[in-house]
Amino acid sequence: MRTSTRGSRRLTTLAVVAALTTGLLAGCAEDSDDGSTGDGGGNGGGGKTTLTVGTFGTFGYKQAGLYDEYMKAHPDISIKENVTTRTDVYWPKVLTRLQAGSGADDIQAIEIMNVTEAVETQADKFVDLGKEVDKSQWLDWKNAQATTKDGKLIGLGTDVGPMAICYRKDLFEKAGLETDRTKLAAQWKGDWGKYVDLGKQYMKKAPNGTKFVDSASSVYNATLGGADERYYKDDGTVDWDKSQGVKNAWDVAMDVATSDMSAKLKQFDKPWDQGYANGTFATVACPAWMIGYILEKSGESGKGKWDVAAAPTAANWGGSFLGVPTSGKHQKEAVALAKWLTAPEQQAKVFAKQASFPSTPSAYSGLKPAAATTAYFSNAPITQIFSDSAKTIPSQYFGIKDQAINTAMTDIGILQVEQKGKTPDEGWEAASKEIKDVLGQ
Repeated sequence: MRTSTRGSRRLTTLAVVAALTTGLLAGCAEDSDDGSTGDGGGNGGGGKTTLTVGTFGTFGYKQAGLYDEYMKAHPDISIKENVTTRTDVYWPKVLTRLQAGSGADDIQAIEIMNVTEAVETQADKFVDLGKEVDKSQWLDWKNAQATTKDGKLIGLGTDVGPMAICYRKDLFEKAGLETDRTKLAAQWKGDWGKYVDLGKQYMKKAPNGTKFVDSASSVYNATLGGADERYYKDDGTVDWDKSQGVKNAWDVAMDVATSDMSAKLKQFDKPWDQGYANGTFATVACPAWMIGYILEKSGESGKGKWDVAAAPTAANWGGSFLGVPTSGKHQKEAVALAKWLTAPEQQAKVFAKQASFPSTPSAYSGLKPAAATTAYFSNAPITQIFSDSAKTIPSQYFGIKDQAINTAMTDIGILQVEQKGKTPDEGWEAASKEIKDVLGQ
């Protein structure tokens, strides 16, 4: 139950570590534009039941062929995936439809920064999946994040997001920097500030038209993902303006934003996607789900040029759930599909395709990335790097307005400094004003 897990999440992390030491690991990603796109095969008709799956990006189900596999085994089912690129666009739209009691998809993805809000304010709008599954398949802390005080499980875990650094070794070589992943990781180990310092070195001999990092917000999120505390205390008390984790992440991000090392791109917007394709930035904070995103957006132009190194600190960024809204017309069929998509066997298939890291420990021992994925990332030991990160990820509490606060910090505060030339103090003040509005202060 949620009330009991708030104080015990650091203990449940020990169970995660034990599970991870027996095998290998994975994470989640994105796609499309600011609206939705239907995909996933099957148009319904002919007496078939059409199930819609609402996601916010490249969950990997279509890419791994899971929709086609399920429809082949269930010829009476047709699946349509509706994709929204940005989570800050996706979730408000979902909330509106849940509250209206209509318009929601049969299966609705829930991002980790939204799960507390879903649990505490929308639980009655979701089917209790705890009655439908063997909950022991998932990591205890993953289940806890989607469980209400009275024990209702509103979502089944998809992935987790252990952190690494993905980098263009060809650009590093041109800038005269170390290209060996192990030696690079040693240079910035334990301190995101050292990573930023390397960025300053990169910019001294940066290849024309390139920057060291995609955005200051990227570095902010990665740094915050390794902190003991985000915007709330474990008891649910909002504490964003006093959190040491937030302060440290902000300071590092400001170092990036006030230098010349950032491409100043807003993550998941089209110019960011084009930055991958055009090779305009040399590094990106890389949770496991980012592997699939890079594969898709960099395409053939990045093959064999990308590599993966351990991040400065162990961190988690991302991870999601699949829920079934009670307003759906096909709840029984939707529950069956959600159970199947999140089962260990299917999570392993998604990992093999795009390295999204499972939340089901029984999948770990047999995880293997696709040969093409390994080759694309210069034969980096992806599973080992993400596994090592996951072993020491701090257990973080996500508050009810966690995503809204995070969006204010990145899309208002940091962007004010990075793109509009405001001072760090002015950026902080702009973010503070928005956060106070969000919190009703």
